[in-house]
Amino acid sequence: MAMQSHEIEALIRDAFPDATVTITDLAGDGNHYAAEVVDESFRGKSRVAQQRAVYAALQGKMDGPSGELHALALTTRAPE
Repeated sequence: MAMQSHEIEALIRDAFPDATVTITDLAGDGNHYAAEVVDESFRGKSRVAQQRAVYAALQGKMDGPSGELHALALTTRAPE
């Protein structure tokens, strides 16, 4: 079953309550999303570390071929 954008946002906000989170449905199919997450906790961390933290917040929803979330184009950064 596909995830809704508000479900993705809620998982990310649980882990990063002060973040600015923008979710975009790229294909209109509920399976291909882009997310931008801007959070102070990312400051000084590598992009890989930032993205790993966001993927961990998704609690396995992208794991394996039966994952609820098929594709997520992820952009992370600290606030300017």
